[in-house]
Amino acid sequence: MRTRSLRLILASASPARRGLLVAAGIEPEVRVSSVDEEALTATLPIRTAQVIAQVLAEAKARDVANQPDLQSATGTLVLGCDSVLEFDHQVLGKPRDSDDARRRLRAQRGGSGTLFTGHTLIDCGTGQAVHEVAGTAVHFGNPTDDELDAYIETGEPLAVAGAFTLDGYSAPFIESIEGDHSNVIGLSLPLLRRLVIDLDHSYPQLWSRSVT
Repeated sequence: MRTRSLRLILASASPARRGLLVAAGIEPEVRVSSVDEEALTATLPIRTAQVIAQVLAEAKARDVANQPDLQSATGTLVLGCDSVLEFDHQVLGKPRDSDDARRRLRAQRGGSGTLFTGHTLIDCGTGQAVHEVAGTAVHFGNPTDDELDAYIETGEPLAVAGAFTLDGYSAPFIESIEGDHSNVIGLSLPLLRRLVIDLDHSYPQLWSRSVT
């Protein structure tokens, strides 16, 4: 039998990210960072989707990893993630309000964008950190105005980058994707595995359930 020997702390309040990990056999501890995203991104000299996603992911991971009880904590990994949509040469995070979400969703109909998610994984025991950005192409369908208005009323698009999700109410509005679907939901599981290996750990050590 193999049981968990690595502790994973998710530096994100996203239920979608936690859900991905749980479905993959990992029970993360959630600790939300205190990073001011708007203030941090406003100071960046380069504001591409990839840069913003990675800078925020690293800031969140380091903010949590610097908590006193986690410093030098052997066997503890902290994962920070942030997602940004690049569409029509625009960098799109979460919508400001319902009107902003409506404008975005109407503009995205029939078009394609790329969802970038930055990842930073920190080994609290060694202080080593690894980073990578994953990108997945998203091809949008053509929902009607009434369908979009109903979607906005759910409140879901106001809480997510790009104003859509692949695992929620807007899933039928996505025609197809090219790349890793888990990346669109919030974090790339294949990339997480590679980052764990880069830190000289075995990915199955994260599994919460016993494995025969």
